[in-house]
Amino acid sequence: MKRSELPDLAAFVAIADSLSFRAGAARLGITRSALSHAMQHLEKRLDVRLLHRSTRGVALTDTGRQLFESLQPAFAGIEQALSDLDRERGSPSGRLRLHVSSGAAAAVVAPVWRSFLATYPRVELDLELSDGPVNVAAEGFDAAIAIRDFAAADMVAVKVSAPWKVVVVAAPSYLARRGEPVTPDDLTAHDCVQYRLDGALLPWPFMREGTRRKIAVRGAVTVNSSELALRAAIDGLGLAFIDDAVAGPFLRSGQLMAVLPEWSPSFDGYYLIYCGRRQVPLPLRALIDMLRARRTTARCSTDPGMVLPGVLAKV
Repeated sequence: MKRSELPDLAAFVAIADSLSFRAGAARLGITRSALSHAMQHLEKRLDVRLLHRSTRGVALTDTGRQLFESLQPAFAGIEQALSDLDRERGSPSGRLRLHVSSGAAAAVVAPVWRSFLATYPRVELDLELSDGPVNVAAEGFDAAIAIRDFAAADMVAVKVSAPWKVVVVAAPSYLARRGEPVTPDDLTAHDCVQYRLDGALLPWPFMREGTRRKIAVRGAVTVNSSELALRAAIDGLGLAFIDDAVAGPFLRSGQLMAVLPEWSPSFDGYYLIYCGRRQVPLPLRALIDMLRARRTTARCSTDPGMVLPGVLAKV
């Protein structure tokens, strides 16, 4: 085998492992067009079709499956050897690609990224912000940070934040003009920034003393990101339903005011979600350890009498 054939074979393994050009390109750090060109070059040189391509996705041919089953252990061994080498050097390196919800970005990532990058200067953080669910492996991410409901049964979920709430907020100018809702039912008479999650409009959930409610709100603005919902609320376009970590700075500055605080639903925290069937990349392991240490410190500071192990157990 010629040395020049290795990149094309690595491209094939990256696609075959996830059955996705997008995920394969993200894994290799190249564009999808470059990855497609490498596959075309490999198939032409081998004079055999390795992949079925269609508008619905990618599938392996019988020949492609046989080649992948032969190559995958070898490339996994190379990745493991390089990971072991990094571990011996004690210096995680490379790109760490994370899918992060808006609330998790504010509550989990922002408080540690300066320290993380200073501690591991050879790591590059690649963050994609989205509040919707994600298939971590298929879309080429190393991990996601979101609510635990987004973790599939075969994924590892590590708790990385304290419990948090969702709050209803509005600009003072809006409340002066329209009045303040007293109960969730009052929202039907207000302009609300509607939120579309995974293709469907999200009813606003509320909870008070064990009583749960869901209100289908209405309004002239519909968004699919917390940032846009926040901006709309600040601009006085209506009430918005926002993670308290995201809304916090604007509540403290007076740009927003919280309403219905006694009805705010609580969540048990954010989770770092990753595939347990693969070798955990060293940069991801370093981030997990830092987030666990931060949680330990935070819990000890709130309860000096607690005795905790140095590393929190997986939740």
